Amino acid sequence: MDARDVIRRPVITERSTEIMDDKKYTFEVDVKANKTQIKQAIEEIFEVKVDKVNTMNYKPKFRRFGRYEGYKPARKKAIVSLTDDSEEIEIFGEA
Repeated sequence: MDARDVIRRPVITERSTEIMDDKKYTFEVDVKANKTQIKQAIEEIFEVKVDKVNTMNYKPKFRRFGRYEGYKPARKKAIVSLTDDSEEIEIFGEA
């Protein structure tokens, strides 16, 4: 699996921006990716050193819209902690 296929997008919420001060970044990742693949993908894409990866799986949720019903897709979220000597990740780009 390619590194760009593992990491889908960064998760930008109030809580995720608060933990960025501690060098922890939140990403939505592929459901089939494991912690080792996520660590290698982050190190390859952003050229930083990853200390720890925590993952959370979200089950598909049932939704109904009028007479149509179905499930929202399952998703996986990863919180990536960087080492103290590595640089920060620029998620918002250059200001």
